[in-house]
This record gives sequence, structure tokens and C-alpha cells, in this order.
Amino acid sequence: MPEQKLSPLIWNILACPHCSIPLERKNDGAFCPSCGSLFTSTDSGALDLRPQKRLSRLISFTVNTSAFPSDPSVFGPLTENREPEVGFSGTRVPYHLSREFMSWFPKAQTRESLAMDLGCGDGVHREFCESCGFEYVGLDYNSEQASILGNAHALPFKDNSFEFILSVAVLEHIRYPFLMAAEVGRVLRPGGKFIGTAAFLEPFHGDSYYHHSHLGLLNTLLSGGFKVERISPVRNWTGLTALGQMGLFPRMPAILTRAILAPLYLAQRAWWGAARLITRHDPGTDRTFRNAGAFVFIAVKE
Repeated sequence: MPEQKLSPLIWNILACPHCSIPLERKNDGAFCPSCGSLFTSTDSGALDLRPQKRLSRLISFTVNTSAFPSDPSVFGPLTENREPEVGFSGTRVPYHLSREFMSWFPKAQTRESLAMDLGCGDGVHREFCESCGFEYVGLDYNSEQASILGNAHALPFKDNSFEFILSVAVLEHIRYPFLMAAEVGRVLRPGGKFIGTAAFLEPFHGDSYYHHSHLGLLNTLLSGGFKVERISPVRNWTGLTALGQMGLFPRMPAILTRAILAPLYLAQRAWWGAARLITRHDPGTDRTFRNAGAFVFIAVKE
């Protein structure tokens, strides 16, 4: 069995996904002193904290409230933070992120600050979270590179454990997104940041459930108790590009896909340009939101 990867700081925030009671270490795994659940480590060394039985969760909603933000600037293009807390100049940028996106990453407030990569996959974001001064916690449902296996509907952590939670291209794969938002809000500290992306006009992929429009994403985040600072289309990832690369021509070299789609892009721009001349209204922002392949979100727990 590989050696445990979790530090004492991380062990201190672990909680039973069934009853939320703090876990105790036992041999190569963890034990819940309340419900008696025993959690073991996998062959990869990850601590498996996925729920072992059916769980029942209640969520309440407040209806008859406005679906639109009080501040319309929430919906707009993502620009680079002029006063970033952490500088990433000279750092390579993963293909699914951008410098504008990374410029909004927070800086750790203390040496014991924790960041969770929710849906961490192969851990590609680890170095960026650690560059911000955080101790990194990679959680995924079934990745061999994750240090903890868990379910986003029942996060195995104590309340108010994290200063920063990153979740890239995960929300569309969650069966109950409102429950995930509530769980993220529960384990994030007040003032902590929740930053990530969510699919919109991407084709069905990887057992995706709910692809969020900008209003849908806003609604999901508000339900978790977040103040939403920005929702923006992912740059250079339109619905047409996503459809071409993920749906119509999967595994085709991107340069060939772009060449095939080029006439459609030109026709689209000409059509919207004609509408601008006729209506004397610039549809730029409206066009990018209607045709986004995915959205970036920046939210803070109040």
C-alpha cells in the first residue's frame, strides 16, 4: 500500500461524508467514531471517502426573486485583474485556463491556508494553487492522481475548512448541482473564493447532466449562498468550436476543425454585423453569451 499523502493539517479537517463527524486515523485509513464507517486507501494511495451508503439531503429554495443580478456588470467579458494577488508572469498556462482567469486566484492568508481542487483529475492545477501559498487538496471521484476520493454531493470536510476552491469543467458532470453549490458553500470559509468553469453549449460528454446558461450558473451559485462577482464566456471557446471539436469532428486536429468551421464563423459575424446596422445596437456581449461554449465564474462566500 503506498504511503499516505495527507498532512496533519488535512487530516484535521476530514469529516465523515455520512454524518459530518470528524474522522479518526485508523491503520491506513480513517474511522468515524459516530456511525462506525471505515474508510480505506486505494492502491494509488488515495483515501477513499466516497459515501458507502445512500444519503438523503434536503435543499430549500426561495422563489419569486429576480433571476437577474442587481449589478449587470456581473455579466461581461473576463478581463485581467489589474491588481492580482499572485503573479503568474512567465508561467505556462494550461490549455483549459487563461492568464485572465488565473489573475483572479487569491493569495493564501496564512501558512495553514488550504485550497481544494474539486474534480482535480490528474492534478494539473496543483502547482498553481501552491504558487498562491496554499496547501493543495486534490479531490476527485475516481482519479488515481487524487489524494482524496470523494463525492461533490457530500464533501468529506468540516465546515469552513478552505480559503479557496477551484472547480474547472466539473459542474456539468454533477447530478445535483444545487447540492454541490451548497456543499462548497459549507466547506468554504466566509470571504473565501469559489472560482471555476462550467459547460454551456458543449455537446454531451463524460456523462454530463446540466449545461448551464449564464442565468442558470448565476442561479446555482446564488443558491449556495455566494456573492457572484463575474460570469463570463470562456475566451476562444464558442459553442460552434465546442460542437466541432467535441461533437462533429472528435479527435480531428484542431487546425482542420477551424478550417472547416471558418465559413460559418464568417457568416455568423456578417449576420450579426447586419443586425447591428439595422437596429443601431451593438450585439457583441449578447452574441458572446448566447454562443458561449462554457462560462467562467468568480464567486465569494458571504
